[in-house]
Amino acid sequence: MLKNFKKVYIEITSICNLACSFCPQTQRVKKFIDPEVFRNVLDQVKPHTDYIYLHVKGEPLLHPKIDLLLESAHEKGLKVNITTNGTLLPKTGHKLIGQPALRQMNFSLHSFDGHEGSVDREGYLGHIFTFVREAVKHNVIISFRLWNLTPDNLTNVERQRNRATLEQLEQEFGLDYRIEEKVVPGSGIKIAPNIYLNQDHEFEWPSLSAPEDDGKGFCHALRSQAAVLVDGTVVPCCLDGEGVINLGNVHEQSFTDIVEGERANRLYYGFSRREAVEELCRKCGYRKRFGT
Repeated sequence: MLKNFKKVYIEITSICNLACSFCPQTQRVKKFIDPEVFRNVLDQVKPHTDYIYLHVKGEPLLHPKIDLLLESAHEKGLKVNITTNGTLLPKTGHKLIGQPALRQMNFSLHSFDGHEGSVDREGYLGHIFTFVREAVKHNVIISFRLWNLTPDNLTNVERQRNRATLEQLEQEFGLDYRIEEKVVPGSGIKIAPNIYLNQDHEFEWPSLSAPEDDGKGFCHALRSQAAVLVDGTVVPCCLDGEGVINLGNVHEQSFTDIVEGERANRLYYGFSRREAVEELCRKCGYRKRFGT
């Protein structure tokens, strides 16, 4: 019986136009996926999922043929979610509007303050709002993300920055309340039809140089998700941005065989026992969100 995933991440580029403090730059080769290669990857993941997410690292709207990729996804019967910093919408938004495969757009609004040198918050958000007004006419779900909360609830400077962003959201959508009064970290609130805002704590990308914990705990890797990096490497989750847990390559063997392979099953059944068998997993703080 095939493994079924709620989503499969397909990284269409490892290149980003920003350098955010919360997102380590990848050491992998910088490249864009070829549209024909993308179609082949779609054929391989289609038996396992109905939903693909066009990112791991990199900014998906940088891909010069993003419109062709979306058309291919529609031909294959797959729905697409895109996570973006939103800065390229003035140049690429027209390639997205009206694409029947596009299900959801996630905007990482924390990237504005995370990227040193960002200017004109009002203009940045204004371009996103312009796109959103059109996208919702096509039933696209919109998720605004501010994933920059800290355990001490932010410094005064960070709090003021978030307030400036939240204030524009409140004005754009005619909210009669302050968002902070309703939002709960880790969950979203609906601010308009098909439009949500999610605030959460900033997470650290797992790294082999991080300290290792006792390895106890659970993760949804290879249960609800898997990921294919731009070079075809399959990894168990969207946080393995460097391809450390290399399960195989879709250009050398099938995606089906890879996610049912020995290393994949060892990880999967390890988490069934609440045990992280991979070194990177034992150094991943995100795993602790699922309890022990």
